Amino acid sequence: MRGTSAAVEPKPAAGRLASIDVLRGIVMILMAIDHTRDFFGHPGNPTDLATTTTGLFFTRWITHLCAPTFFLLTGLGAGLSRRHRSTGHLAMHLLRRGAWLLVLELVVVRCLGLQFNFDYRVTVVTVLWALGWSMIALAAVVRLSPRTVAILGSVMIVGHNLLDALPEKAAAMAAPSGGFPGFWSVLGTVLHSPGMAYSSERVTVFLAYPLIPWIGVAMVGYGLATVYDWTRERRQRVLAGVGATLALACVVLRAINLYGDPFRWSTQDSLSRTLLSFLDTTKYPPSLLFLLMTLGPALMLLAALDGRAPRALRPAYVFGQVPLFYYLLHLPVIHLLAVAVCFARLGDAHWMFESPNLGQFPFTQPPGWGFDLPWMYLAWAAVVLTMYPLCRWYAVYKRGHKSRWLSYL
Repeated sequence: MRGTSAAVEPKPAAGRLASIDVLRGIVMILMAIDHTRDFFGHPGNPTDLATTTTGLFFTRWITHLCAPTFFLLTGLGAGLSRRHRSTGHLAMHLLRRGAWLLVLELVVVRCLGLQFNFDYRVTVVTVLWALGWSMIALAAVVRLSPRTVAILGSVMIVGHNLLDALPEKAAAMAAPSGGFPGFWSVLGTVLHSPGMAYSSERVTVFLAYPLIPWIGVAMVGYGLATVYDWTRERRQRVLAGVGATLALACVVLRAINLYGDPFRWSTQDSLSRTLLSFLDTTKYPPSLLFLLMTLGPALMLLAALDGRAPRALRPAYVFGQVPLFYYLLHLPVIHLLAVAVCFARLGDAHWMFESPNLGQFPFTQPPGWGFDLPWMYLAWAAVVLTMYPLCRWYAVYKRGHKSRWLSYL
């Protein structure tokens, strides 16, 4: 290919679609912004209109694209696997892969990525937990038609906000006084509302990614795989059209302000702050409006990248071929950079290895810690530049070595 469609190295493995890898890589680059902010930003909620700035709000808001796109592409990849796997083989593959992600979440990400300690005083269960269970859920439904799976997923996405008013939500969100909360509270936390799964003076386990809406997104992605049996022109037209429709539906439903998000937008003291209120939809758990706001652009990007990814997106293409390798490695790279900066600035870095309670996750804030956005973005650029040669090497290595175990990284 020539011009903006020139091929990039390393070449994809057989059966891979460049547009999917590029989109996955784009959201992985964006994801690193948010994780870098976690370690280098000032303390506080970047979407709290009472304290945030416009720049900080949009630094967080742009990364909202990441998790929904990850789950959508996870389901899409599983759906595309139907081309070269039997139903039974696909189910076992998804089951093993999902269980592996649960192990990685609780051991590698928790200990070696986010917290740099093994005391398990605080465990916050995040995205790999939900991705793992999404794969396990897909393993249970692969014998159904992709259309049926997509309908089930759509029902989860559209309907799960009906659960917002249930009394169990308040119980699930509340921090227990100690030990295990009640069964219904834990079930609500696992399925719908983030909250404590266990809490004592010594140990805290917090589930940040409820399963129902995320599994629904993966199921929709699984059904979406059928469009890749169509001609490119038809596929691009449908992806772009559906994506634009979802984005428009988000705007309309948000304007009506009655359903789709547990928190309503409101008029603020300026037009710009009112816009921030309008855009501030709920991620934990992802509301219908949050998912419409993010999945719409994701589908439009899939259409735009289909068959014509520009050479400028070479890094995204490389990152997207080794997503788990990138995810597992970029967290300790960010954390190590924070350790180095802390030591250079304060002569000590013990805070970076301590997370004794949920308020000090994933590390204890050193005295005076926190950097303005330009410095935070500089740290993010350093992380991405560090990751590129490592991911490029691994992509080439993985393509040249056919060991089954490499599929788990």
